[in-house]
Amino acid sequence: MADKPTTSLTINLASQEEAVLLFGQRDAYLRMIKDALGVRLVARGDTIQIDGDEEAVAKAERVFQQLRQQLRQQQQIQPEEVRTMLEIVQHGQERHSPQNLTVQSAGRMIRPRTDGQARYVQAMRESDVTLCVGPAGTGKSYLAVGMAVNLLRQSQIKRIVLVRPAVEAGERLGYLPGDLREKINPYLRPLYDALNEMMEPEQVRRYIESDIIEIAPLAYMRGRTISNACIILDEGQNTTVPQMKMFLTRMGHNSKIIVTGDITQVDLPRTMRSGMIDAVHRLRSIDRLAIVHLDETDIVRHALVQRIVSAYEDKTRGKG
Repeated sequence: MADKPTTSLTINLASQEEAVLLFGQRDAYLRMIKDALGVRLVARGDTIQIDGDEEAVAKAERVFQQLRQQLRQQQQIQPEEVRTMLEIVQHGQERHSPQNLTVQSAGRMIRPRTDGQARYVQAMRESDVTLCVGPAGTGKSYLAVGMAVNLLRQSQIKRIVLVRPAVEAGERLGYLPGDLREKINPYLRPLYDALNEMMEPEQVRRYIESDIIEIAPLAYMRGRTISNACIILDEGQNTTVPQMKMFLTRMGHNSKIIVTGDITQVDLPRTMRSGMIDAVHRLRSIDRLAIVHLDETDIVRHALVQRIVSAYEDKTRGKG
């Protein structure tokens, strides 16, 4: 059997400081990558040379790209993040990967379509609390609802709780016409849409009526402890710091919390700090709590959305 063709690739890093953080203490992360992918890595200053067969070198390049993205967003890398990225690059896109979400009621497979989305799904599976930050179109809410429906179908939870801050109404929902569901519906429309794609609309209606699916504004979470549930907070960037603390402490026995948000789209008054921005910085070292950053490379809507997001981000950076 012929040997696989070999290739060599050099990655130029931004600085020596980036190299130190990327390589890990005593080059621990380099050894993890080399052992997992079977490549030869030569680190010199702020460059990395990767040698090996073409497929393995390509996978190693993807790992380094994703880890560099993590560094830009979090200023640090944890060993478990390296292990997760290696697993995703090796197995994340395979048909029978554990990253797949099977929603049995609709007979369809929900699959992460980017490395970032695969990291997100892995984080939701392995962590009790997951904070996902990213721009529009990256699948933050859709994958969160898919995970919740999957857990419900597998009887790992008994309820799904969908929560969203009604910032536009100032949370003063009593002034709006209709019952609670009618008042909050406009703010939860994206979550309804995701549910109706994964379950029959009639089943969604029955589950809401029997309280298996609960839909509530953030203000209605105060004073509660919610067990045996997947609790999703959408638009988390529009919570205040006290609201985020209140929400995260609602988690009871056998529950998961997923918070999604776009920290570039905060609708709070300028004098108020976003609870999600605060939580991302405050909680990053807590065990069983994962923070996942998605970016424009993870956008899976119309291709034009990715270009629009990039254009706005470039304009914002130009002003800075």
